[in-house]
Amino acid sequence: MTDIDTAVKNVLTETSTVSLTPGYEGANIGTYIGFKHVNYLVEKAVIEHFRRQGLPVGALYERHGLGFDLTELEARLRGGLFVDDEAALEVKPVAGDDDTAFRFRVAITVLRDGKPKKIVTASATAVLRRDEDDRRLPGRVPTPAVLDRFTVTTLGSPEPGEAVPAGGGDGLPSGGTLDRDPVLDQLLAGRNGYGWKFRVPYPYVHFFSRMHMSAYLRQMEEAKHRFVDARGISIGAQLAERNWIPAVTHSRIEILGEALLEEDLYTVYTVESIFKNLLYTARMDCHVVRDGRLVQVATGEITHGYGIVENGNEARVVAWDDRVDRCLKGVSGEGA
Repeated sequence: MTDIDTAVKNVLTETSTVSLTPGYEGANIGTYIGFKHVNYLVEKAVIEHFRRQGLPVGALYERHGLGFDLTELEARLRGGLFVDDEAALEVKPVAGDDDTAFRFRVAITVLRDGKPKKIVTASATAVLRRDEDDRRLPGRVPTPAVLDRFTVTTLGSPEPGEAVPAGGGDGLPSGGTLDRDPVLDQLLAGRNGYGWKFRVPYPYVHFFSRMHMSAYLRQMEEAKHRFVDARGISIGAQLAERNWIPAVTHSRIEILGEALLEEDLYTVYTVESIFKNLLYTARMDCHVVRDGRLVQVATGEITHGYGIVENGNEARVVAWDDRVDRCLKGVSGEGA
């Protein structure tokens, strides 16, 4: 068995545990770390798992032109993660013998009152996407056969969907947005939701051209903010009026295709269900337009409630009132 055969076998069979601290950027709720940065830790733990088992993801690209991509990421938050936490992340491989992707379960544990407490359970799926541009990889070495079943030439293969009207106006600048567009009108018809058009900027891509998982996490967070702002209950307004902050209990994203640098991305956020006046779940769908037709490149969902955070890290859930309920449901009187 070659060294790389052994490394792949270990990635697929060995469990690893890594100690990580969250990024300070993620503390937008006192010292509480938001869901996006919790997911960043899960991604980092999976990448560290590859490195520890002898298959570092950077070397896979540099030697073979194989780009590591998370294509599915799901996390359930059972408690808070804070700036000063040193978290233990256990990465357990769960891919079957016939799987064509790497699959993992990830658990995040922290110390609370001197005892370990599991606060996040997550799952992650990854593939190796081949870069076929030889201008970038003149020294490429052929891909080892043991990696063939995990290697793809593109992320997903979405079929073209409905035809759409031509967009109007001038092209957007990098990172520019519009919330009124004929394509958005079509995507939002009959939905209790909000959408916007966004030109994919360079900071949102990796391996030169395609949006990566962390970019979709940013889109999901932005979708929540834009939705409630459009309904008259913006995050800033609720903080100023009541000291309420959105609290995420669950998130999931799946990449279905590739959104590329400088393409226009259409993101739609739709309220799917409401549980009493405590939690609501919304779906995020992302599309691009190619040859006049919609192509879906990602989907996901996120569940929110509202909480109050005191002393930086003491949180309690609050029930929302009729005003917020009307806004979330999109019935008459929203924002009143």
